[in-house]
Amino acid sequence: MARKVNLKVWGWISINALFGIVLAMGLNYYGLRATSAAYSVNFLNLIPVVTFVIAALLRVEKLAVRTWPGRMKLLGTAICVGGTMVVSLYKGRLLHLWPTHLLRQHAAAAVPTAAAAAHQDMAVGTLYLCGSCLAYAVWFIVQARVAAVFPSKYFSTMLACVSGTAQAVAIGAVIHRDRPAAWVLAWDLQLVAVVYSGVFNTGVTFCLISWAIARRGPIYPSMFNSLSLVATTVLDSLLLGTAVSVGSLLGATLIVVGLYAFLWGKGKEIAQQQQQQRSAGTGTTAADHRSNGDENV
Repeated sequence: MARKVNLKVWGWISINALFGIVLAMGLNYYGLRATSAAYSVNFLNLIPVVTFVIAALLRVEKLAVRTWPGRMKLLGTAICVGGTMVVSLYKGRLLHLWPTHLLRQHAAAAVPTAAAAAHQDMAVGTLYLCGSCLAYAVWFIVQARVAAVFPSKYFSTMLACVSGTAQAVAIGAVIHRDRPAAWVLAWDLQLVAVVYSGVFNTGVTFCLISWAIARRGPIYPSMFNSLSLVATTVLDSLLLGTAVSVGSLLGATLIVVGLYAFLWGKGKEIAQQQQQQRSAGTGTTAADHRSNGDENV
């Protein structure tokens, strides 16, 4: 398999690593540091929408607005966008659904004043998160191309991680050239976060998404980002004490409804395509049988 890695394959894998590891994750981390977990996860729900638009423009995904599955896909995408906007722009009354002080004292003791002030830079954080959203969307499209030119999912994931690591080290050396302490890791929660992000958020996720894209296309796996909003909102409120508002619950509900509307349309579309393929195969087989019968006569 290593012999099949030519300049073209390595180029696509490097582009894949640039968008999926360096830009998507890096900008997301900077945006998370400038905002909050519950706020940043809302932008993950925009990834399916941006991916859908880019895939439609590149003709990777068909709109099919004249069919009900195509209309449901568009409707679900629009509902997801509306839900994300509701969460971001409308707060409403704060809800006290459960105790929210489980890690509040530990977080307050662990976060220094400078880091706490960084969480108030919402404008810059929003720009970082928008850039991360766009990078993730492009990565889903590029991942489909990588699967076409190099179908080995595990080996391509390893090469993408190697290329992404080299690119991240080069960029980090430029950004933190005057801060050598930024490269120091200790046996604390920071090391756990780095290991977890490398193993699960990169390695395992890349393999699973590559498998899903090969079977369902680049839009299908990106729609499941919307489900992370619910889990993050609950955990962020329980562990870190972030307030839950009416707007966050309403937006989460709209996002889940839009997600399943899209999945319903996509499932019906796949079923119709499979039925057409079976019908075409049956017609071809019948034509072959008639042709063989005429030759025997």
